[in-house]
Amino acid sequence: AFRYWEQKQEVVANNLANASTPGFKGDRVFARLLEGVGMEAQARTDLSIGALTETGRPLDLALDWGGFMVVETPAGERLVRGGSFQLDASRTVVDAEGNPLLGDTGPIVLPEGEFEFNTRGEVRVEGATISRLRIVRLDDDAALDREGSLRFRPGGQTSPLDVGEVRVRQGNLEESNVDPVGSMVEMIEIQRAYSALQRSVLVVDGVMDRI
Repeated sequence: AFRYWEQKQEVVANNLANASTPGFKGDRVFARLLEGVGMEAQARTDLSIGALTETGRPLDLALDWGGFMVVETPAGERLVRGGSFQLDASRTVVDAEGNPLLGDTGPIVLPEGEFEFNTRGEVRVEGATISRLRIVRLDDDAALDREGSLRFRPGGQTSPLDVGEVRVRQGNLEESNVDPVGSMVEMIEIQRAYSALQRSVLVVDGVMDRI
């Protein structure tokens, strides 16, 4: 039981630490009873959509709907909800770690000129469409593994979103979906439960000593 509350505290503390991290998805903890072991903490990522904040920066991208954008990392494709992207020396759109953001035909490279990511995910330069953001859904959300704070590794099959389901917001960032106040209340409840469990153990130890 002590380990359960310790694990739950670790998850909630991590949620609180990332409450102001754009695009962060909090984990929700639930208990599973194991025979001969007691309670074990299990966590699952809450994929609910956070509020959008307008930044005005043209390479800040967010999704005002479900789905994920895709970046190419050295370890393979990873899913993200958006973020603050930038241009590298070859004018490829990359994330903060230099991983290319993928379109329907590969990494997105922007020629010189005024560019736009429209709500349908089309990438337009000087009015001409050069690519479309690759936006996918995971066929089984349970097969989504967190990698760092903002990226996810798909543990199952993905499929593209229909054009009508795509809602890209250029110049916006999605806020964390963690409720700081609710998480603080949860931390207090964890501390109280842990203290109560400690007291009960001390009481039992005292009884056993007297016996």
